[in-house]
Amino acid sequence: MLSNDGRRPRVPRSALADLLTERLVAAYGGAADPEQARHMAAYMKDVAPFLGIRTPLRRELSRAVTKDTPAPAEADCAALALRCWGLAEREYQYFAADYLRRHVSRCSSGILPVVRHLIVTVPWWDTVDTLAAHTVGPLVAAEPDLAAVMDEWIEDENLWLARTALLHQLRHKSATDTGRLFAYCRRQAAHPDFFISKAIGWCLREYAKTDPAAVRAFVAAERDALSPLSAREALKNL
Repeated sequence: MLSNDGRRPRVPRSALADLLTERLVAAYGGAADPEQARHMAAYMKDVAPFLGIRTPLRRELSRAVTKDTPAPAEADCAALALRCWGLAEREYQYFAADYLRRHVSRCSSGILPVVRHLIVTVPWWDTVDTLAAHTVGPLVAAEPDLAAVMDEWIEDENLWLARTALLHQLRHKSATDTGRLFAYCRRQAAHPDFFISKAIGWCLREYAKTDPAAVRAFVAAERDALSPLSAREALKNL
């Protein structure tokens, strides 16, 4: 799925992705609401244009788009995601992120470079967080060697890759690698960006549902290093 330079993903050939994209553009395009689109784009800080399709209708349309289609292979997932990321309006990217979430069990480490491209292309929390928790997280859980990639991402200058590394264990519960979780939080504790501070607090708060004592102890030990936002979010439900 990678080009010769090893960086830019190629769109694999996929008849299924062609069919889904054709259906998707017709269904979503026919439901566009320009007035609502302006409100949605403003809420998302104009990171991308919107069609203006509210979530309940979007999900209904998505079910119609995928109705009576076969389960995808990894190449189909990659092709569809890249095609959707090539379309301007944000709802297409939501469709792709949801599709990957639904079919992540059919994918392997081979799709991770594609997911990395999605994370860093038109990045904002609305797509990045879904990809982190529901695509990257399950991929790492299925192939533990991919944790080494997370070790690289937590060090990356791109804050969205670092945020993904922080959040990828959100759903791991008792299977959480606590050593990595706490090490990642320490590594990025001084990061000046809101989205990193918030992610630190969020991943700690989520793990506190599994082991509250460990999170309390970590926040107490790292109180001087953690931002007030991170500490507050980590202990929010304790």
